[in-house]
Amino acid sequence: MPAISLTINGRPHGPIEVREDLSMNDFLREVLGLTGTKFGCGAAQCLSCAVIVDAADGTSATMPTCVVAAADFDRKKIRTIEGHARDGVLTPLQTSFITHFAFQCGYCTPGFLAEGQVLLERLEKAPIARAEVERTITEALDGHLCRCSGYVKYHEAVRDVILADPKRYLT
Repeated sequence: MPAISLTINGRPHGPIEVREDLSMNDFLREVLGLTGTKFGCGAAQCLSCAVIVDAADGTSATMPTCVVAAADFDRKKIRTIEGHARDGVLTPLQTSFITHFAFQCGYCTPGFLAEGQVLLERLEKAPIARAEVERTITEALDGHLCRCSGYVKYHEAVRDVILADPKRYLT
């Protein structure tokens, strides 16, 4: 069995032996007890299981966990839904999700939150014109599926965070 070491929500884990067929979703939920990452479709189509992977160059991207082996995350830095709030204080995006009631059952929320956070971090480094906001959000959230069809509210929540701090996200 391979052993993996990784950083999750700023905390190092490992080395931990894992079966080669153990998905990252099962590793997070069953081995580490981090149950916020959901198992949706099992085919990386809904992205409810997405987590943020932080690259060494300072960029971030979401990655599904349901079809990717835990061993493939060896030496990676990831953020799960449990790692967004700091000392009990929600992020502006989390607060906006609540304000907009951008969830119903909440099952897809971790994936949407991860994708929205990655978008905000990208816009901090490369702001966009105000005219591009709607299209940019739509493209960022496009691959995520919501069983309750809360897409508009997720979109509005992300948009409001961007528009609330235009010096940070817009040119």
